[in-house]
Amino acid sequence: MESLENIFKALSDRNRLRILKMLEVRPLCNCEVQAILGLAPSTVSKHLSILCQIGLIIGQKQGKWMIYHLPTVAPELHPIQQVLANWGKEDQEIAADKLIASQTNNRLNCQG
Repeated sequence: MESLENIFKALSDRNRLRILKMLEVRPLCNCEVQAILGLAPSTVSKHLSILCQIGLIIGQKQGKWMIYHLPTVAPELHPIQQVLANWGKEDQEIAADKLIASQTNNRLNCQG
């Protein structure tokens, strides 16, 4: 397991928190995350990589796409996962991200 310091460092970035909240809705590919956040592909890839390293998301290859989803986390991460699940309920940007994630499938337009 990653050190607590690394976990909190990873969670200190708002875009990573937004990604985690979007993944509560459904699994997403890199292109979908890019489209929702409006960030460069390299920036999104770096955020996804950091979240994978600390064990809060998993990336799985499906055809030509890497699909990211929330895993069943290690028991020591359960308290953090519970805090994240309750965070952002009043945040309009988070609500908008989740709505877009639930209503779109940009994977159809991805280049792979």
